[in-house]
Amino acid sequence: MNLKYIKAKKDDADLIIKIYNASFYDDYIKYGECPAYGRTRANMEESIENFPKFIIYNDDNPIGAISVADKGNGEYYLGCLCVIPEFQGKGIGTQAFKFMLDFYSDWNKVTLVTPADKEENIAFYTKKCGFKIDGTEMNGNVKEVHFLIER
Repeated sequence: MNLKYIKAKKDDADLIIKIYNASFYDDYIKYGECPAYGRTRANMEESIENFPKFIIYNDDNPIGAISVADKGNGEYYLGCLCVIPEFQGKGIGTQAFKFMLDFYSDWNKVTLVTPADKEENIAFYTKKCGFKIDGTEMNGNVKEVHFLIER
């Protein structure tokens, strides 16, 4: 794999929507809702502006995205880390997370949430990325797990 990470611009909104929709379709079907699925172009353009995103490329093929919000004082929120299904399970998400930590080198705390019944996500974040579970809560009809990693 020849991975590279390109910071998204507003012009990339349609591409990121395509990546998100491919990555989160199963969640949308399972839960009947998914914040990352089915976004409008205007919504994605605003999201790109407020929450910097990097498009993950394998050679010249877009295969994923990572979105991070800077909460200040070295604290970041990992809003989205997705890889399209045909490229999952190849270490791309782990490499993307390492890229994020290197890019935001002042980090001292990173948080995120994922649905509690997504065992593969929980295993990925705890075993591959080093997060610890920091609690659970209901968000609508979805139980979410909160994760935390600190240095």
